[in-house]
This record gives sequence, structure tokens and C-alpha cells, in this order.
Amino acid sequence: MSSKYTESLEEALPDRGRVIEEKKRLEAAGVKYILSCWIDMLGVPKTKPMPISDFELLCQGKGPQFAVHSVSFVPELGPHDPDQIPIPDLDTLEICPWDPACAWVIADLYWKDKPYNLCPRNMLKRAIAAAAEKGYAMYAGIEPEFITMKWDENGLPVKAFDDDPVPGHGIRPRRQAFGYDLEYSIDAMGFLGELIDILEGLGWNLHDVVAEGAYSQFELDFHYTDVLSMADRFIFLRAILKETAKKHGMFVTFMPKPTIGDWRSGAHLNTSMQRVDTPGVNIYEKPGGGWSDEAMHAVGGMLRHGTAITCIACSTVNSYNGLVAQVSGFEGGCYTWAPTHMAYGTNNRSAMLRLPQSRYAIENRASDMCMNVYAAFAMTLAASIEGIVEKADPGPPLDADLYVMSDEEKAKRGLKPLPGNLYEAVKGLAQSDLAREVLGPAMLNSFIQYKMDEWNRYHQAVTDWEVQEYLRLY
Repeated sequence: MSSKYTESLEEALPDRGRVIEEKKRLEAAGVKYILSCWIDMLGVPKTKPMPISDFELLCQGKGPQFAVHSVSFVPELGPHDPDQIPIPDLDTLEICPWDPACAWVIADLYWKDKPYNLCPRNMLKRAIAAAAEKGYAMYAGIEPEFITMKWDENGLPVKAFDDDPVPGHGIRPRRQAFGYDLEYSIDAMGFLGELIDILEGLGWNLHDVVAEGAYSQFELDFHYTDVLSMADRFIFLRAILKETAKKHGMFVTFMPKPTIGDWRSGAHLNTSMQRVDTPGVNIYEKPGGGWSDEAMHAVGGMLRHGTAITCIACSTVNSYNGLVAQVSGFEGGCYTWAPTHMAYGTNNRSAMLRLPQSRYAIENRASDMCMNVYAAFAMTLAASIEGIVEKADPGPPLDADLYVMSDEEKAKRGLKPLPGNLYEAVKGLAQSDLAREVLGPAMLNSFIQYKMDEWNRYHQAVTDWEVQEYLRLY
């Protein structure tokens, strides 16, 4: 993967010889259309489909241009400013599994021949370069969870794999039956089997597929790679999931908490570190086994910036409905298995950071599928490097159940809760010097505008719960 951060458009152009080779390969495979995608501030890919005959022009910076500032909160640009130019990274070039007539490639944005300061992918590449200057390279894995749904005869969304009667219409199990369930896994194998074949064909080294806690909820576990490649895979995976589900008469939602009774859909970020001069050696593992000092310092850095990281990695109003200990009427009992405090523990799933027993990677459990993955990884990388360089002390691990711990005990231990809602998270992000350094002032301010607008619209909405609670009571 070409993770080099380039200061000019000319320097970013793909090698001419490789462009010719890739075009021949695509044409031989029957590809007719190119989806060159840039990533917006919300982590959503944008594109202008183009014929393969223009592939070489695209790779020369002479392809489609975009008025990014016309469709986003970009305060410093207006209708009189020039457009942004996408430069594709050919290391991300793939034939689309859902339609072999199309090819997919992820591009970086340039403006006035310089890296565009609101391009999240360029921002992550900049953070990677800053870490490399200090001698470090981050590797990452993601645990994506999602819920498959379909439309019923009344045009309402329902779970795609849920054959239990709806409440009030027959016997429904009180406790969740879906997690790890063999029958539901078999029922879903038409969809899941196609996903397995796709990811294996891409060489992602899929380990397993999990029927998760909520009805119709699944998780994919595939191998780690360098942090930029993993971010790119995450973007491509979300497209693969949506397009594959459509072929089976379903749709996929990445919304963390679609209903009160659902388990939260997360996307846990697992990160490890290597030294640039000794690639292939995970420095989070001590020789002979055990967590290294560098790993502990990285944990300290991540906890130091826990609120800002959480705001990026849990970026929606709905995200915070899932970061709670208990839920009334929860289909899996009462406990959520979601993180609630900025703490770490050895295999403690109630803490933000978990040190798993099966791998030497720090797992951030306070993240979900709606995040801008480039920004989330960039903040994680910068906080981890800061912690390692400054030898941040995370304190002793917390191996107690936060769900049942008293408020007095939490105060005694100095435990800080995760943000309670998006507003709290955004306020914390706005005060973060690290976020201003990593994202840059323009991107940080734009992201804050997005999220404050989202919060204000939510805060002013009148919900069904409010109507049911107050309409006749007062």
C-alpha cells in the first residue's frame, strides 16, 4: 500500500507504466466502468462513474473534478473557488464483486495542486508520516458488526433473519436466541457464504463469521494489515455488504442501535505497533510474551485523549444510545457488553480499551460502523505515539465489572465515563489540541459544524417516546 504523504499533485500521480498495465488487466476482465471514490467528512465515499476509456486521464489528474465545498460544511471556500481533483491510489484498485463490469479505486483529493485540507485519507497519510518520523508504523484490524433487514408487506423495516413472532403475537423467547446460533447461521448462509467467498477472493484472510447478539446481526473477523489498508478495506467492505445484501432481497444497516431491544453494532478498532527499522515485529508484545511497556504507554496516550477519539469513532447521536451498561427490555438479558468508561483492563469488555487474551493488539471498543475510519485511525495513531514517546502511565488495569461498580467506587478509582451523548463528545473534541493538530483547523472546525448541526436537529425533534410519555400525562 502506498501510504506516502505527498505535498504536490504531480508527486502523487501513479506510475505511467503501472497505469497502462492496470488498464489492460481491467479491460481483459471485462471492466467497462470506473468508480473512483473520494471520502467525505462523514466517512462516506463519493464518485462520478466514468468509462474505462478515461482511466489514463483519471490517473493523470485530468479526470472528473468535484466541488466538494458545495456539498459539505467547508467555511473557507465558496462558489468562486476551484474544484478538487481526485488522484487514485492504484493499490486500492479492485474489480467490484457485486458487478464485474465496474472497478473500484480510492482517491486522494488535491486542490490547487496541494493536498486538500479536508481530505480524510490524506489526513491519515499525514499522521502515518509523522509516526514514521518517530520510527513507528501502526497495524490495525476492525471487527465490523451490522444488522441485515428487509421490508415487510407494509413497507416497514424488519429483521431479515428473525422467525420469532412479534411481541404480543405468540411466544417469543425472553432471552436472546441469536448469538452464535447454528440454525440462524445456516439460514443466513446464502448471504454469508457469498460474503465469505468475496472476502477470501480479495485475500483478506477471513477467519470466521459470527451470528451476533441481536437478531439478524452479524460480525466479520478478518486479518489485520497496515492501518491505511485497513481503513480502505473498511470503506470497501461497507459497499460490499450493502450491494451483496440487495442481491438477496435485504438491506444492511450500520446504525449502531436501531431499536431499544437490539445489541449495539460496533466496529472495534484493534491496533498494534511496529518499528520502521524492524518490520514484522509487534512491539506491543514483550519477547517471550506479555504486554510491553510501549503497549502500556500507548494505552495511556489513548486514554488521555479518550473523549476526542470517542467523538470521532462514535460519531452519531445514535452511537451513545449503545454506550450504556443496561437496557430495559433488552433481548439479551439486561447487560449490553458495551464500554461505559475511559479505562482499560485485561479482557474487560466493560472498559473502553481491552487487552485481549488472544492477541497483542489494543482493542478500542468505543467505535462503530458510522465512523470516519480515516479520522478514527489518525487520532488513535497520534494518541498512541504521544503516549509511547512521553511514556504515559495508564495506571493499573481495571479488571472489575463497571456495570455493577458503585459510583463511590468509580470516584475513588478516578474513573471517567465515556461521553454521555454527542453534544458532550463534540465539546470535548473542540477542546482537544491533539485533534486540532491531527485533523488540522479547517477539518476539525468543519467536523464540529457537521456534528453540532446533527445534535441541534436531534435536540429540537419531538420523538415518539416524548409523545407517549407526556402528551396525556400533563
